[in-house]
Amino acid sequence: MAVVGTATTAPPRPGGPIAWLRENLFSSWTNAVLTLLALWLVYEAVAAVLGWAVLHATWQGRDGSDCARAEAGACWPFVNAWFGQFLYGRYPEPERWRVNLTYLLAGAGLVPLMVPRVPHKLWSSVYLLAVFPVLAVLLLSGGIFGLRHIPTDLWGGLLVTLVISSTGIAAAFPLGVVLALGRRSPMPIVRSLSIGFIEFVRGVPLITVLFMASVMLPLFLPERWSIDKLVRALIMVALFSAAYLAEVIRGGLQAIQRGQFEAADALGLSYPQKMGLVVLPQALKLVIPGIVGSFISLFKDTSLVLIIGIFDLLGMAQTASSSPTWLSPSTPMTAYVVAGAIFWIFCFGMSRYSQMLERRLAAGGERVVAKTAED
Repeated sequence: MAVVGTATTAPPRPGGPIAWLRENLFSSWTNAVLTLLALWLVYEAVAAVLGWAVLHATWQGRDGSDCARAEAGACWPFVNAWFGQFLYGRYPEPERWRVNLTYLLAGAGLVPLMVPRVPHKLWSSVYLLAVFPVLAVLLLSGGIFGLRHIPTDLWGGLLVTLVISSTGIAAAFPLGVVLALGRRSPMPIVRSLSIGFIEFVRGVPLITVLFMASVMLPLFLPERWSIDKLVRALIMVALFSAAYLAEVIRGGLQAIQRGQFEAADALGLSYPQKMGLVVLPQALKLVIPGIVGSFISLFKDTSLVLIIGIFDLLGMAQTASSSPTWLSPSTPMTAYVVAGAIFWIFCFGMSRYSQMLERRLAAGGERVVAKTAED
């Protein structure tokens, strides 16, 4: 006669913070040593940062002599005195409301486009890509509707960084898609031109490209032609970034199964319909981390425009740190820390948004698969 056993539950695992620490951080003597070493390094780093930024920092002062005392930390009065230049460069102070209004107009189009629950994405895209650039140029440059003309030589700081990065991203993305599709095109001429452009640009440093655009390009133009230095930098940054972005997108295209192409052909879709409705949405979804990584690199590479005399955020920080009024041992480090913190905020924001977008698209794909299985 068989004896039927009764089901038993596993004994509960010990819980609480002590059990978690014992299981994850002190499970062996090697893990315990590494944990203690990591805690010591964190303590030393936090103590050094707090000592420099808070405990030994100078909070009030009128010039660099107030920050030149022994063991002086950060010189925050210097940041307060130059913060306007960090944001606007040499843009005239009475006209800086135009820059602030431009930021508000950009946010009015960007926020609805980035928030998933906000409807009418098409109209937000049309505004951001077609209407806002015209408004931004009119506001920032002036010379019309009674606005004072502000030459680009006076632009600088975070304003230039955002102008170059946003314009480069907006122009490099569609151009990168075209180059990626061109590299996979069955037409030999299109494929050869795309490969030649990508490989040539990727083999040249961005500094060289910017230097050629600023110094050498005017030598090949007629004397009556004059292209603004900032415009030349925008064009070259966009072309340079498009070449790298094209390779990222090509990787996504290669990851799409052949059956997707065949299914689109079986439905009688044209080439633009097949790529725009079937292939590209899947390919771009797969390479979101690579695309955002390219955008972050583009945002940080804007600091290289200093080589051609355009003072972006990092350039203004370098200029401010060499001011005769605020000369002190701690001034340069304070300027670079502030510039680095601003760069980090924007780059970290882009990274976190891309992760949220990945999770949302992955959840959407899981819902589609589940619904298909139910049907």
